[in-house]
Parts: sequence; structure tokens; C-alpha cells
Amino acid sequence: MAKKTLRPVRTLVIFGLTIVVLYGLAALGQTWKPRLGLDLEGGTRITLTAVTTQSGAVTASKLKEAAGIVDSRVNGSGVSEAEVSTQGNRNIIVEIPGKNASALVDQVKRTAQLRFRLVAGSPQPGTPAAQSSPSTSPIPSPPSSATSPSASPSTKSGAQKKTPEVGKASPSASPKGRPAPFAKPKAATTPSPTAPAASAVPSQPPATETPEVTQKGASVKDPLAWSANPGVEWLTKFSTFTCPTSKSNAAPVADDPHQPLIACDDQGQKLLMSKAIIEGTELKSASYGIPQNSTSYAVNLAFKSSARKTFADFSTALNQNNGLFAIVLDGKVVSYAGVNEPILDGNAQITGSFKESEARSLANSLKYGALPLKFDSTVETIGPSLAGDQLSAGIFAGVIGLAIVMLYCLLYYRGLGLVVIASLVIAAVITYGTVLVLAKAAGFTLTLPGIAGLIVAVGITADSFIVYFERIRDEMRDGRSMRVAVETGWARARNTCLAADAVSILAAVVLYIFAIGVVRGFAFALGISTLIDIVVFFYFTKPMMTLLARRRFFNGGARFSGLSKETLGIDEGHHNLAGGRA
Repeated sequence: MAKKTLRPVRTLVIFGLTIVVLYGLAALGQTWKPRLGLDLEGGTRITLTAVTTQSGAVTASKLKEAAGIVDSRVNGSGVSEAEVSTQGNRNIIVEIPGKNASALVDQVKRTAQLRFRLVAGSPQPGTPAAQSSPSTSPIPSPPSSATSPSASPSTKSGAQKKTPEVGKASPSASPKGRPAPFAKPKAATTPSPTAPAASAVPSQPPATETPEVTQKGASVKDPLAWSANPGVEWLTKFSTFTCPTSKSNAAPVADDPHQPLIACDDQGQKLLMSKAIIEGTELKSASYGIPQNSTSYAVNLAFKSSARKTFADFSTALNQNNGLFAIVLDGKVVSYAGVNEPILDGNAQITGSFKESEARSLANSLKYGALPLKFDSTVETIGPSLAGDQLSAGIFAGVIGLAIVMLYCLLYYRGLGLVVIASLVIAAVITYGTVLVLAKAAGFTLTLPGIAGLIVAVGITADSFIVYFERIRDEMRDGRSMRVAVETGWARARNTCLAADAVSILAAVVLYIFAIGVVRGFAFALGISTLIDIVVFFYFTKPMMTLLARRRFFNGGARFSGLSKETLGIDEGHHNLAGGRA
């Protein structure tokens, strides 16, 4: 008997601890306010204007395709409630909820043109203050102590952010304590001649093996030959090229895949690179996560079968000649690396000091593809589309409706109505905590339709209580005690409530899959609230009723318990509420 008494108590304690954990997760997000949508809080509007380039004119089909890609990027999780639409024959309008949406803004503006190129020579400091006397070598050499990063503006402020490295995607490829298969030359130090080959900067070939640089250079159609002999013209362009000192004055880089490219990375290093050897369109998939034996995020790339042999051939050649290759995204160097061993299976991994948001943004941009058009963009802040009094009126109406439901339950079920109120309050607490956690983890944004979905679920929750309480009352009318009625009524009411909730969840799933825009937010909120109803019903309402059935106030049929003879409509002497049939 003691075990049966402790069982519902244990369930309620575990349920309470689960709620504490939920709010602990919400506390990690350092915010106690849900993310509100455009209609409630306003946000950011981005206007993308397509421009005509040499690659082709602006067409309606390309504009529609670009809008679809942008929508996939900003609504990848389906709950951020960003709105994407076309305007005229050149503009795409993107409206993103929230005042601080810089990460999504970057995703929208990024064209995501990813290309792999071979590096001619070695990276050089790309700002005038960081450069010393011009190199006497026709092929750019690795930075010497005279041009060490200590003289570079990008390193004066302190610790540098680690530039990403590329290696095999297999977790076993880079076990702890062993260098990554692709080791990027560290710009912060000059390698010692006695340093291990796996961790040293890929050195220049000996003087006797250095290929002669001709005036014209090798053909750009042969990336390996060109990277060894780019010609005087390109070397002159490289020596006079300087990296922008800030993002604000950085002009867009014309990235022609069929021509060599001079571009910079985040550390202010400039690189002279060959034509593209692999296009981003040859990527099969892109994802992000924390690799085994690592504490920072990485982006995993898998190449299509058509690019695997190409990547294997070039990585093998670079491994043999100590060469470098670079990953260029939208005309900017994401990473450059030497090759310690060839990658033959087509799976690579970009690692570095990525934050989760940075890794997710890069993976999404690569996963959903490149924009088919070039765009100019303008960003502006917009206010909420609903007036403040409309929002207040809607919330006030919801509170009044909830209060009426609670009052009705108190008048009809009396003492049992307190269980209804407590269950609704617990459901509201869990719902709010879930909204906070989802806002941080999945970018869930609460709009007015979403709030409507949460309110509609209140009726579903109340239906569950009504079905259960009426089953208990029916069992007691048949002469069973409350303790027995609570258990037998539960067995019968449980299936009915699950069937009703299953219908609601199915409707929410169908809406979420086939609807667009804010309707998906309504469906998502409805589905989450229905699942919360099931959890509260099973792990709070039922254990609470089991405990109350042991209280004389309820099992004795007290006047205000909601289970008295008058309330149940039982004749005096026909039934004995405490002991079954008389």
C-alpha cells in the first residue's frame, strides 16, 4: 500500500524537476521574453535588387528561384516567421522579425558562391602597414619575421581568431593529440626549420626545384601548372593589391570561376589563386556540428561523385609538392590549407573557432545553394504591423476567455475544478518555458496566429479534463468508490483523450507541411500545445487525482467536492460512495 501511495508522489516530483530543468535551459538563453514576430514587435526589412551581370539578364524565373533559396535560408527551421516576397521584376523583399537579426541578414545577402582554388606561392600580408620591402622572389614566399603578424593591424589588438582548417570529415581522422590531415599554415608564428613536417608551414621547394616564372606564365586552364608559374602580370597585380581595412569599405570581388583570383581572408592575408577547380554546385551536402574529440563547431562537406576524383587528384598533387589550396566563399577566403594526406572519399570538414551561429549560417548557405542572380541590398528597421492597442485587446480577450473557462469549471466541478485550474496553470508554465527554449534553440518566433494556436489548445486541454471527470462520475454512479473510479475511469478516458489529441496533432502536422508563412507558425504552436496537454494530463492530472481519491473530502462525497450525491444525481441509500454498492 505504501508503494502505491508513493507512486503518484514520485511521478509529481519527477514532473516538477522536469519543469525546473526546462527553465534551467531557458536561463542558459539569458532571456525571459519570447521572440515576437513582425506583427507584434517589428524587425528588419531587406530589399534585394537584382542587377544585370555578364552571366546573364534578370528573368522572372531566376528571381523566383532566388526568392525560394532565400526563404529556405531564413526559414530553414520553419518557425522563424520571416516573410519573403517578390516585388516587381527585380526586387525580393525579406522581412525578419526582431531588432537584432544580423545573422539572418548575413544569410540573406550571401550569394553562397563556393569555389575551391589552388594557391600560387603563399599568403602575404594584405595591408600596407603589414608589408615590408617587396619580395625579391617572383613567387610569393611564406611570411618572414620581417613581415610577421606582429606588424599587421589585424593582430595588434591581441589574440587572433583561428582561421578555419579543412580535413577529413571522419571523426577518427583527427584523433586527439594528432594534427589535422589538412594543416593550415599558422600566420601567427614563423616555422622553425626543425619543426615537424605535419605542423609546419608548407615550405617553398628548394631553389633548384623552383620552376622558372615566365613573362606570360602557364595557361590558366591548367591550375597546377599556373600555380607554379602564374606569370609576371599576375604577380604584379598581386604585389599591388591591398586588402580592405574594414567591411564597410570592402567592394564586392568579381569572382569569375574561369579566371585566377586575388582575395583576402579575415586575418588580412591576401592570396593569389588559380581558376576554380571545384564549384560549390558539386557539393552533395553541408551540415554542422561538434566533431569527436573537439569542443568547437565544424562544417562538414560531402562532394558529389563527379567531384570526388578531382578533389582526390588535386589533394594528392598538393601533398607531393607542399602546395596550398583555398576555399573561397563569395570572393572571400574562408580557409587555406596545406595537404598532409590526400582526401580520397570526397568528405571534408572545415574546422576552426566557429560559433554555433556562424557554423549554422555557413552550412545553411551552402546547403540551400547559391543565388542565381547578383543583388544589391538595402537594410532598414520596420515597426510592428499591428498597433499596440490591437495586441493588448487580443491578449485581454484571451485572458477573459481563460478566466471564464476556469470559472465554469469551478461552478460545475467545484472541488475538482481546482484540479482543472492547476493543470491549466502548469500547462501555461510549461508552454512559456518551451517557447523560450525553442526561441533560442530553433529560432521560434511568436506571432499573433501562433498565440491563437496556443489559445486554441486550451480548449483541447479542457476537453481532456471533462472526459476524465465525467468517466469518474459515471463509475461512481455505478456504485464504485472514488479510488476505484479514478483508476477504471482513467483506463477508459485515456484512449478517448489520446484519440482526440492525435487528431489535433495530425491536423497541425498537415498544416505545417502544406501551409506557408504565419499559418505554419499557428500549426507549430498548436502541435506543441497539444503535446504539452498530453504530458500534463498523464504526469500531473492523473497522479493528482490518485492522491485526492485518498482524501476524505473527495472520496467521502463532501458537498463542495463535486462528487456529492446531489451532484452525481444518486438517490439516498442507492449507493455507498465510500464502499461501492449498498
